Amino acid sequence: MQTKRICLWSGPRNVSTALMYAFAQRSDTQVIDEPLYGHYLHRKYGADAANSTHPGTAEVLASMSTDAMVVIRDVILAPCAKPVLFMKQMAHHLIDIDLSFLQQTLNVFLIRDPREMLPSLAKVIGTPVLADTGLKTQHDLLRSLRAAGQSPPILDAQLLLEDPCGVLAQLCQQLGLAFEGSMLSWDTGGNAADGVWAPYWYTNVHRSTGFAPYRPKSEPFPSELREVLSECSQYYKVLRADAIC
Repeated sequence: MQTKRICLWSGPRNVSTALMYAFAQRSDTQVIDEPLYGHYLHRKYGADAANSTHPGTAEVLASMSTDAMVVIRDVILAPCAKPVLFMKQMAHHLIDIDLSFLQQTLNVFLIRDPREMLPSLAKVIGTPVLADTGLKTQHDLLRSLRAAGQSPPILDAQLLLEDPCGVLAQLCQQLGLAFEGSMLSWDTGGNAADGVWAPYWYTNVHRSTGFAPYRPKSEPFPSELREVLSECSQYYKVLRADAIC
């Protein structure tokens, strides 16, 4: 049996965990939560992990391999007992990595309007910079994959929340999968695949039983984030133009 390997390349605070939970409800799918997180933290902070802006850094580093090549070999491309392997990935984790393995995976992008994403991210890691959002990485990776002959689907968080059934059905079609209605709901309390970082990031989705209705942000946008918003918006606009709707 040849496994269909799906990498979801998301930015933080983009309902990516909810999407992972949706795929976890499928009868044919195994899910994995951010297998390259340890590599990213090790590369970014090294011996200075105590000063990481990411909560739970020490726990993450102790829980998984920090060597991307090992992760690619033993997790991402390893044998899988199910026909579909869905891997929730953060685009900003792709630092100092040979990306040739992406020719063996189906790649999907999940984006969110930075005007909504940045204030949410700032509540967890302080003042984010462009690299923390993954938007430029997503933009550049999309161009690279298209040049290599792939046509990765793009999901926008708002459009997904406005019509989960319709967007997921189109995504499944593009991935060569049958849509399953079970993808629209799950039990509260999390999923066995959650990484050790879940207590810091997944509070809202742990309380959920499905995709929450989209609600636009009503709070004023923080003035200290306006510069990074301007940087992010140009990449988001390009990606959003081809999103499934």
